[in-house]
Amino acid sequence: MPINPAPADLPLTKLPGFDPRTAPVIGVDAHLPPVPRDALSPQALRERFRAPPQWEPEVWAERRFSDRPIANASVLLAVVMRERPTVLLTERTTHLSTHSGQIAFPGGKRDDTDTDEAHTALREAQEEIGLDPEWVEVIGCLPTYTTGSQFIITPVVGLVSPEHRLTLNAFEVADAFEVPLDFLMNPAHHQRHAIEWPGVRREWFSMPYRDGGTERFVWGATAGMLRNFYRFLSAGA
Repeated sequence: MPINPAPADLPLTKLPGFDPRTAPVIGVDAHLPPVPRDALSPQALRERFRAPPQWEPEVWAERRFSDRPIANASVLLAVVMRERPTVLLTERTTHLSTHSGQIAFPGGKRDDTDTDEAHTALREAQEEIGLDPEWVEVIGCLPTYTTGSQFIITPVVGLVSPEHRLTLNAFEVADAFEVPLDFLMNPAHHQRHAIEWPGVRREWFSMPYRDGGTERFVWGATAGMLRNFYRFLSAGA
């Protein structure tokens, strides 16, 4: 459920003259089957990670656009265990140096004191949105995803109690909200985009979601990791 909705016309990138919401759509994957709803239950998700199928991520890395040194990071792909499961997402504040204004999973850069990828994801989620780790059951990780800003991200998948409470860090997070998991796991909602810069072609997915009167434009790294989650859950079907 949304908290403090932000204006829909805020920029989603600091690249001048570029708005991913207006970039050409070159395809929609409605020909691919959605993940069945019974495969999205908490128990089905636990079983999938206990005995994963053979599969390959569709999106490994973005084209590099930063000279920043490589950094390891983790995000929490948080599935809230409601009757209709949802994914908990955030909207980053617009003044941040990387991925400002974008829809993202809670998460961030690994600290030297973190014991593993899950520790990083849970610590960052607590710092960003006040999600206490006691509300989260970590069930597994997806393969890493490297962003154009040179973060090697490990998506940590966790089941979150619907009784959880959030307290947003206003410096980093403008909003937090939930999107139905079955919506995100239906390729009919996966749009492919492409744009040409001089000598460079960039491609990405988006999964725009209408949240009441607000469009939540899920795109870029977040959409790429969700697309990999779709491939993981649909493998062997």
